[in-house]
Amino acid sequence: MLRMLLARKHERWLSLSGKLDVRSWQILISAAVFLTSLSFAADTRSLADSAQKKFDHIHQNGQRSRPDSHPTAITEDEVNAHLGSGSVRLPAGVESVRLVGISGAITGRCHVDFDRVREGRANSNSLLKLFSGVHEVVVSAVAVGSNHKGRVQVNSVAIDGIEVPRFVLELFVDKYVTPRYPGVGLDSTFALPDKVLRPAQDDRLV
Repeated sequence: MLRMLLARKHERWLSLSGKLDVRSWQILISAAVFLTSLSFAADTRSLADSAQKKFDHIHQNGQRSRPDSHPTAITEDEVNAHLGSGSVRLPAGVESVRLVGISGAITGRCHVDFDRVREGRANSNSLLKLFSGVHEVVVSAVAVGSNHKGRVQVNSVAIDGIEVPRFVLELFVDKYVTPRYPGVGLDSTFALPDKVLRPAQDDRLV
């Protein structure tokens, strides 16, 4: 009888010990995740601050009568941190923008609330009903620059992994984008400010 009681007590102790060990691991994992998130947030802020300093330098350098000709390279991580910092005013309905750029080819990924984008403008074209609700949007474009001018040409747009036909995309842009943002379309040309000659043509965005 005594042996049975001791055996049961020993089994109970092992069970409690196992529960304590599992809980300890849960605490350790939670703490590690928390500390990692703090580190990630600090890194993101640092990258965003670095991008802002470089943008400020480009602007200030452009005000000089004899600007410094050394290139200012802004990394992909810096650009994305800057976009996510709240410093950039994104169009209504557009969130979580991330860019990937290689040698002038840029892929942008974001979430778009098309109801907010279309807000205030009536639509009678059944083809444009495709653009409703919140969806993941991926845009593939080419960006080039020369003679103090930049050009961005959109090659394709996919909504939730399905590519939008070009003529439908043109209808949407003409109806909802260009009227609010004159000069912005599937093929946009603009002046490069602050004496910027051209974007860098390598594995960086700028």
